[in-house]
Amino acid sequence: MSPFNSFIAGLPRLPPRESRHRSSNPFTLLASLTAMQWAFFFSGWFAWVCDAVDFFAVSLSTARLATQFAKPVGTVTLSITLTLLFRPLGAFIFGILSDRYGRKWPLIGNLLLIAAFSLGTGFVQTFSAFLALRSMFGITMGGIWGLAVSMSLENMPVEARGLFSGFLQLGYPVGYLIIAAVNLNPYIQKQQHWRVLFYTGAGMSLFAAVIRLLLPESAYFKERQQCRAELEADGAITKSATMTTLRELGKTLRVHWARCVWSVIFMSAFNFYSHGSQDLYPTYVQIDKGLSPHLATVTTIIGNCGAIAGCTVGGFVSQFLGRRLTIIVMAVFCCAMLPLWLLPTSFAGLAAGAFFVQAGVQGAYGVVPVYLSEISPVAFRATWPGVAYQLGNMVASASAQIEATAGAKIKDPTTGKPAYGKVAAILIAVSAVVLIACCLVGAEDHGAHFENGRAAFENDAGLDIVEDPERQLSKVVSNGDQKDQVKVYHKEHV
Repeated sequence: MSPFNSFIAGLPRLPPRESRHRSSNPFTLLASLTAMQWAFFFSGWFAWVCDAVDFFAVSLSTARLATQFAKPVGTVTLSITLTLLFRPLGAFIFGILSDRYGRKWPLIGNLLLIAAFSLGTGFVQTFSAFLALRSMFGITMGGIWGLAVSMSLENMPVEARGLFSGFLQLGYPVGYLIIAAVNLNPYIQKQQHWRVLFYTGAGMSLFAAVIRLLLPESAYFKERQQCRAELEADGAITKSATMTTLRELGKTLRVHWARCVWSVIFMSAFNFYSHGSQDLYPTYVQIDKGLSPHLATVTTIIGNCGAIAGCTVGGFVSQFLGRRLTIIVMAVFCCAMLPLWLLPTSFAGLAAGAFFVQAGVQGAYGVVPVYLSEISPVAFRATWPGVAYQLGNMVASASAQIEATAGAKIKDPTTGKPAYGKVAAILIAVSAVVLIACCLVGAEDHGAHFENGRAAFENDAGLDIVEDPERQLSKVVSNGDQKDQVKVYHKEHV
């Protein structure tokens, strides 16, 4: 097949009719979950909420932090950049721990460290100490997304994963909404009381750790551990699980390197797309548009209501349109709403623009958890999506400084004020174009049964990518229950 024909054959298209039919009724999907599946999902979702609460505490208090430390806004946003820069390290560390040791204890440890660093941020007295803590915090924040996604979605019915992918991702705007609502308190809005925002984040992260402590290990991971234990008892495995995990990681990088590079480009565009619309938005509407801090916070809250709606719709619609087509549609919608986001001068107009732009941004983002999970090397489903996500964050880490620096230099010709909004709109539009291009050339494994794949500590697990619902195990044996099929499959691949 010629390169052109290969490109045409790989373009986004509707998923199979059977897959769309199984996902047609959201209420049926919601009712299909067991209590334990709901509990696993809530634990991962709430951990992601906590991640957002502390991250956006900096965005909402940028002006007060600048006054506190006697630094310009552009310098204070260096803390956001450092947090994003260190997140890939955390994604790798905690992702490997999760893929090797399970979904429970790595997430608990991660949340406890987040609580500690968040609490410490509330006590800092110097700008250098603030930057150091935010850097360390970036490492711990980096682990949350991959661990939350792998635990939540692997315990979901396949036909419900699109909808719950959107629900999971909306944890981020919900976290923004929570901390913005806390910030509305007149007491907290006083210059010296910005620290309360970080105390709030610490308390929530500690609570999230307690929730995960009360739940068992992921059902998928317990099954894989039992399978390995049986093979070890039979003498079929001699190498340690840790050494096997590291060896399989090397295989993954050698075999799937092209998909890894693509995923980093894809998530870099996504993070410029998202952070460009969020990081300096409160500053934009205050300085460019003259809104009060209170109205700026209210506008942020309205925008995040749009993000919540977008995540829900985007995740569910992806079951019908496919993952890539949904991202493309949402990106086009977002760009169409940019004039409404940029041109109004009234509170009502700006609030409407914030709502619809965030609906487009997060409507596309709501597809990301399930999309990356489906195209991920199965054994490293906590590591691979998390590292791709956070490397994209690292590449986009300068977005806040780009907006702050360029906005301060490019003045509005009529008012002479910094043009933060114009710079942000350009950044969003360019990122959306790159994102659409990535979707046109990327892979898609809609409805993949990745819960049937091998774990990282099993032989040749690093080679697996589940490409369709029937590929795993059905080729191995035609009779017997799933557990027996798994055992036969793995014994043949030792």
